[in-house]
Amino acid sequence: MQLSVTEWGDPAGEPVVCLHGVTGHGRRFRRLAEERLAMYRVIGVDYRGHGHSGWEPPWSVEQHVADLVETADALGIPGGVWIGHSFGGKLVAELAARYPDRVEHAVLLDPAMHIPPEIAGERADGARADVSFASASEAIDARLGDGSLFSTPRETLEEEAREHLVEGLDGRLRWQWSPAAVIVAWSEMAVHPPPWPRCPTLVISGERSWITNRVPRIGNIAHVLVPGGHSVLWDDFDATADAIVRFLG
Repeated sequence: MQLSVTEWGDPAGEPVVCLHGVTGHGRRFRRLAEERLAMYRVIGVDYRGHGHSGWEPPWSVEQHVADLVETADALGIPGGVWIGHSFGGKLVAELAARYPDRVEHAVLLDPAMHIPPEIAGERADGARADVSFASASEAIDARLGDGSLFSTPRETLEEEAREHLVEGLDGRLRWQWSPAAVIVAWSEMAVHPPPWPRCPTLVISGERSWITNRVPRIGNIAHVLVPGGHSVLWDDFDATADAIVRFLG
């Protein structure tokens, strides 16, 4: 499947492909693209089952990687920089393992390389509930109050609501992702982790994140800690963006 994408920056610049976390969407990378990576060709991708891409199965890691390869080929991107947050970080590592020539530099933002099965099961169960909101403000309050964000500005979630909330036939607002696709993604995160990329790699971890990664101390991998939680681009935009800019040089 050729996936829905959003592009920013210089069309002639080096490509930077950005992969969101589960329940997310590619337009979450707008600020990074516009404020820090304007000299690059930045592409934000919506996975199968998320955002504006098709929602039909299968939703396996293998299918997501195949979709990414098909989409990159359609965009004329044989290789470049790949940035992935959470589940997106796992997909970047999977892509690098299967197609190493395509991933010249990897940036893994608090990657979900492996989630303990009991935690993945709880998260998958949570995706079964029909969560809806009467207003964007109610959705934002719920996100800010769930305990996972520590210093995310409200205006960041206001943009998220404009980009990612859709109104159903019942007049209620819901985030734009397929519950079935999300449940499968949590299952995929519970399996054996992919190898860490062998290309130059930057890993950024949130000090208060609920995800724990044992990042290897080897020459091609740089590891940066930022103060907030799992959503490093929301809680710690400046520190995260600065580290990415330094890494890409």
